[in-house]
Amino acid sequence: MSRIGYRRLVAVALVAGIGLASAACSSDDKKDDPGTKSSSSSSSAGTPLDPKTKVSITVDCEPPTTKKAERQQWIDDVAEFNKTYPNVTINSKDAFPCEDPAKFTAQLQGSSQADTFYTYMTDLQQVLDAGQAEDISAYVNDKTVPNLKDIDPNVLNVLKDGGKLYGLPTSNYEMGLIYNRKIFADAGLDPNKPPTTWDEVRQDAKVIQDKLGSKGIHGFIENAGGNQGGWHFTSELYGLGGTMVDDSGKKATFNDDNAKTLLTTLHDMRWTDNSMPATPGKEWGDVQKAMGTGQVGMYVGAPDDIPLVVQQYKADYKNLGMAPIPGGKTSLFGGNDYMFKKGSSPDQIKAGIAWINFKFLTPGKGQFNYTRNKTDGLPVGLPEPFFFTGASKDKDNQLKAASATIPVDNFKTYVDTQVPVKPEPPNAQKIYTVLDTVMSGVLTNKGADIDKLLSTAESQVNSLLAASQ
Repeated sequence: MSRIGYRRLVAVALVAGIGLASAACSSDDKKDDPGTKSSSSSSSAGTPLDPKTKVSITVDCEPPTTKKAERQQWIDDVAEFNKTYPNVTINSKDAFPCEDPAKFTAQLQGSSQADTFYTYMTDLQQVLDAGQAEDISAYVNDKTVPNLKDIDPNVLNVLKDGGKLYGLPTSNYEMGLIYNRKIFADAGLDPNKPPTTWDEVRQDAKVIQDKLGSKGIHGFIENAGGNQGGWHFTSELYGLGGTMVDDSGKKATFNDDNAKTLLTTLHDMRWTDNSMPATPGKEWGDVQKAMGTGQVGMYVGAPDDIPLVVQQYKADYKNLGMAPIPGGKTSLFGGNDYMFKKGSSPDQIKAGIAWINFKFLTPGKGQFNYTRNKTDGLPVGLPEPFFFTGASKDKDNQLKAASATIPVDNFKTYVDTQVPVKPEPPNAQKIYTVLDTVMSGVLTNKGADIDKLLSTAESQVNSLLAASQ
């Protein structure tokens, strides 16, 4: 779901997040700071930053001191970056989480965000409406971001508006099916052949229930509240090739045969097969806890759930696997990025791009320094970030496998299956709130009228879409 309501990344501890600091310099402050004046304002925007250039930038989302390894890595990376750019001063800002929606909105209104500021991929319109992001189209090319050609165009497109680019990604996720390999094996299922369709999900869930139900283990768990139900409905409908709204963003399109088939399957799993718990997930963390404590065999989720399931609920990496979203037509994706404050000088923009390229977009360096991650005791081998294609993806996979601390093959089906991705719908959080009622109706009411649930939700979503125009 949108990171406005989706806090998995800040809970995970792989990359601990930080909010934007109100102490970030304003554009007026920079005019009086000789360290931030552009020395190349007349040069081409598309040329990389000159290492001799003296410039200062504020950058947020430095890991907090509670994440000792990640914090030290950030500090070390700034020092390494300064070997190439000795005259760039990076003033790092930390807080927790990386983005607090209310604070973020206030910072946009007051133009107090960092020069290079962290956002969720669903934030672009809010930032543009506030007039707070620089168009970086002219600054980004294969010289300033050498691996640009290998960044999934679908990911970059989410950071574009009217053909203009406003941000660069740092991480992303694609929804899939997380499953417990040990439970599969204990139930007589092949853990190397996870289900890829909803019929197969239902069949395997029923087998798990029949074989292990007496031990309190269920085959599948689903969400029905906290906007998680609507988010899962959207993810699962995408997997079947469905859509949420039309191309104009003005009309709901989810009330179709795909949705009815999906909801009927979930209803029958709950009430006919009894392969789900009596109580569905009501908020984020419920399904993760059920997986981590060995109570369920499967649920729909994203890779960054896996460290949480291990670290907070004491599951074992060797017992966890991941497969593509059932249906495999399209996969909902989202993630994080950095944008550039409106009014930034050309050199500040170039410095921010250079830092992001080093820290987040270069295999073997920054977040992709897997040898270091292994030494620091951080998990290596998870299928994330997931935005590289081509040669960069191949290199990243090789480096990851060489330093893996968890079983990379457990995620092979997920990684190797190239599912096209689709972003979240406009007004995602409001839509998810409406669709919570659909999922709740199916999972808590044996006599649920699926047609009526969908029809009512369709009318409500059409009304909110009309109101947002």
